[in-house]
Order: sequence, then structure tokens, then C-alpha cells
Amino acid sequence: MSANAKTMQLAPLSDEQTLQLQQLTDTFDVQALHWLAGYAVGRAHALDIGGNQQLGLRLPEQAAVSAGPQQRLVILYGSQTGNGQVLAERYAAEMQAAGIEVLLSNMQEFNVRKLKDEHNLLIVVSTHGDGDPPDDAVDFIEQLSAKKAPKLNQLEYAVLALGDSSYPDFCVTGQRIDTRLAELGGTRLAECAMADLDIEEVAEPWWAKLQPIWQQSLQNQTAGQPGSNVTQLHPVSPQSEYNRKNPYQAELLTNQLITADAAEKDIRHIELDLGDSGLQYQPGDALGVWPVNPQPIVDAVLQATNLQADLSIANADEQHSLNSWLSARREITLLSKPFLQAHLERVKSAGDRSELETLLGNDQRQQLSQLFDTHQVVDVLQRWPADWSADDLVNNLRTLTPRMYSIASSQAVTEDEVHTTLARVAYQAHGSQHWGAASNYLANLDAEEAADVSIFIDSNPRFRLPEDSSRDIIMVGPGTGIAPFRAFVQHRAALGGAGRNWLFFGAQHFRSQFLYQLEWQRALKNNHLQRLDLAFSRDQQQKIYVQHRMLEHGKDLYAWLENGAYFYVCGDAKYMAADVEAALHQIVIEHGSKSADQAAEYIRNLVREKRLLKDVY
Repeated sequence: MSANAKTMQLAPLSDEQTLQLQQLTDTFDVQALHWLAGYAVGRAHALDIGGNQQLGLRLPEQAAVSAGPQQRLVILYGSQTGNGQVLAERYAAEMQAAGIEVLLSNMQEFNVRKLKDEHNLLIVVSTHGDGDPPDDAVDFIEQLSAKKAPKLNQLEYAVLALGDSSYPDFCVTGQRIDTRLAELGGTRLAECAMADLDIEEVAEPWWAKLQPIWQQSLQNQTAGQPGSNVTQLHPVSPQSEYNRKNPYQAELLTNQLITADAAEKDIRHIELDLGDSGLQYQPGDALGVWPVNPQPIVDAVLQATNLQADLSIANADEQHSLNSWLSARREITLLSKPFLQAHLERVKSAGDRSELETLLGNDQRQQLSQLFDTHQVVDVLQRWPADWSADDLVNNLRTLTPRMYSIASSQAVTEDEVHTTLARVAYQAHGSQHWGAASNYLANLDAEEAADVSIFIDSNPRFRLPEDSSRDIIMVGPGTGIAPFRAFVQHRAALGGAGRNWLFFGAQHFRSQFLYQLEWQRALKNNHLQRLDLAFSRDQQQKIYVQHRMLEHGKDLYAWLENGAYFYVCGDAKYMAADVEAALHQIVIEHGSKSADQAAEYIRNLVREKRLLKDVY
């Protein structure tokens, strides 16, 4: 049945829910439909027995069978962008298929006190920003860190920590949880695994070691048969053959500068043709782009190391020239702590070694963070000369990873196109020109010439529109943070939902950086956008940012929240997101007549209810 065909209402679903269900199941094969039936039974069972949102995953024919704590595996995840959730769901599905009873839960929805009754625990948790836990892990960590946290002498556990080694506090959230579980008496089944942006390089061997251990100790014949086929929690349809490992070569349709020529920032609107790829996305998802490093930076690295571009280097069953490794397979525009530590071992000068060793000390976190913000690999090579062989350089540089850009379009409107918004990173530092990898690569592509971009869709289930389209939404998106909200407004207009849309947008200057100005004016005129508040920080003597506009309209904003509105933030994680949350806290205090602690709890409840959603970077 096509998505446009007349629908028959399925009681007790609404017309909109019926349409959504039919659109979803149109893409499922027989195996996926069987899985969906079992999922629904298990979901209903979990709600019936607990009235909570924890999900005990079970095979369809065994939905009513429940193993005791000693025979089951608890899998908890804390994730800001969804990567941790996807991994946790995959591990749950594989253990289930092997006959293991699994309880899968978001950390936010799991009470730490219940761990005293559990014997087997797997945790997947990310660290985002500069050492921050994901929003849905905050309550769990607070409970686990409290003095009254339960003793866990009976617990065997393992922690997979996800992070980004271009930050000083790499994977710190997972490490802290791992340490605390041990302090409470838990027994590690494996050392805390710390996965960088190339998650699979660490996660795959770690899971391959743990999986047979738990299968052997927890095999439960009543929950399923060992060796049964794995049913993915997100069934893969024939349309989704393109992914991170197998990207689609999308034709560039538009590369449009959307800031004035004299603007301080070069911001682009990019449109790509999905052709017959079958790739599908939802508002809130991200576009994964495989970049190519700028050749001038590659040349500078070669010069700083005195290595030849045409050297043939073998690494991990691949063989390429050194130039090829540096251009398309290794990170050279981002620093990482492991690379700095490897560089220290090779530094020639004793004075340089001492300086770099001090920077890498435990008490130099702020200085190290500043180094990551201001230096690329070539800057380190030039500042502290070292003896690198080509093989060692390739082996110690971080694997090049795709860049994620918020999708700025709704497929309900653009159909076989995907749009995004990017700011080109280009600046002078340390006496030479510097560029970002993907932003420079995309900005230099010419839509008038044949140009293909290696892309995939990165699903972000943590940044979704309300299922109930009658709910109001408040969107805060300065700069390129505006991208997903263009998709949100497009989508809500196409579906005709009754919910109101309120947008806060900020940039430096009205005349040169009001992104998508005509579109927002048209949306206001057509009543697809009910409110638009703007903050252009440099157009007056006193700087004005989006958080100031929020405070100005705090009474109305609080009223919208009290009426059930969803609150979204997209953009800079280091400064903007914290300032916006501080403004929200102040609004709740002032207009909700609450104390600081009560306002903090109010905001935590918004997070728990999935009504405060962030896509920050």
C-alpha cells in the first residue's frame, strides 16, 4: 500500500498514527514484520507489569517468559546523538537471538537501586562536548555517585565508553562509571573500552571478547534457541543499502553562498541528489560526508616530516601512497591526545620534550584544550620537530572519520534531495592558512561541473519532532544551528499539523548573515511559523544573543512550556548551549515562581519527558 493511498483507521490508533504505521511497514520485509509483532507484544508486556518505559526485549514467541536476574543481561545506554543507543540495541538483539534474556533501558529510565538485584550489566555511554555526560545519563550518574548507592558485590559488568580524542577528557564519562561500579564492589569482565569517532575499531574486538563470555554463562533455553538469526532492532530495508561503510555517491546540485560576499563568515547551502539510492531521512537526522583533506595541508605535513608523498605504506590490510593516506584516510586537521603522546616519544629536543610533557600532564587540562582548539597536526610537527617514519605516522594518526551535518530539508518537500548548511572553516594561524577538512572540501565543489560526494544518512532518534503534531515547538538555532529547524518547519507545514512553531535565530549581522531570510518571512506570512525572534550580536554596541531574546520573552516561553511545548537547541556546545540552558533556568525561576533547585528539577523533567532536546557540537 503506497503512502498516498487511502488509509483504513486501525483502532485504537488515530488517522495520523495509522498513516505513519502504514508508511513504515510498507518498507518492511516478512522478517521485519514478524519482529515488529514481537516487539509490540514485549512493549505492551513491559508497560502492563511496570507502568514504566524500560523495555524487556524478548523473542516474539516467548514474550511472556521472564528470566531471573541471574539469567539475564541488563544493557543500559546513555547517548547524546544516538550512536550509543544503536550499539546497545544491536548487542541486545544479538544476545536475544543467542537465547539470552535481555533488559534494555535508557539510563534515564533505570533506577540505580535496582542494580543490587542484578548480576550482569553492560553499559554503553558517550562523553560529549568537553567532558560532559549525555543528558540522559545525568540522573543515573548522580544516583551512582551518591553515598547511598547500593553495594554491588554480586555484579559482573563491562563498560563501553564512546568519545572524541580531540578533547582532553576523552571518554571520561564511561571511565567514571566504570571506576564507580568497581568501588561499589562490582567485578569487571573487561577493561573499560574507549572508542574514538571510528567506533568500530575498538567496539568490535571488545564485543567479540565479551559476547561469548555472557553467552556461555547466561544461556537460557526458555528464552530462545542458540544460533537463531539475529533480528535487528531497526530492520534494514532493501532501500537502505547505502551506509557509513558503503556511502552513496551523490551528485552536487547546489553550492550556494548564503552570506554576503563581505561577511565575516562563509556559509553555504548545499543540495545533493539522492537519485535512485532509496536513502530516506527524517527531520533531525544528520548527513554524513566523507571528506578529503586540503592538499596544501597534506603538503605541509610531508614537508614538516621530510617524507616523500609517493612512499607506499601498508597498514591494516590496505596499501596506498603516503599522500593518499594523508589525503583521504587519516585525520590531519584535528589533533588527538594519543597522537600527541606518540609525538612526544619522537621529539628531538630535550626542551621541546619537557614542554610537551608538561602540556600532557594531568593538571594542564585547560592548556591542552586550548592546544586542541588552536593547533592542527602540522602545527605540532612544526612547533616540536620529531623523527617520524612514514609507517609510524600512518599508524599513529587517527583514522579519518566522516563529518556530520544537520539535514536542512524535509523529504516530504524535497523528495529525492537532501540539503544541509555549513560554515566553511578557514583561518590564518601560526603563519599559514588553515582549513577544515569537510567544509573546505564541500565549499570548493562546483555544481556546474560533475561532482559527486560520498554520503550516508546518520539517524538521530534523539532529535525528533513530537509524534503529536498538535504540540507546539520552540527552536533555538543560532548560526548553522538553524539547519534542522528549516527541516522542522518544512515538515510541519507539509503535514499540516496544528502545533505552533517559534524560532530564535542569531548571527553577527542582519544584512550579511540572516540565513534563509526570505524563507522565514514566507513562513511567517503563510502561518507556518508563528513567532520569529532575532539576535544579531554585532549590529549594536552591546552584544545581543539568542539567550537574551529568550529572557525578553520569558513569560510567553514559560507559558508555551507549561502548555506542553517541546524545546530544541542546535549549534555550538561549548558556549551557546550552556548559555541557553542558563537562560531557560532563569526563565523558570522568574515566571514559574520557583527556587533555583526547583527550576533545575523542572528542566530535568523536560529532559526526562523528552521535551528538551539538543543537537550540539
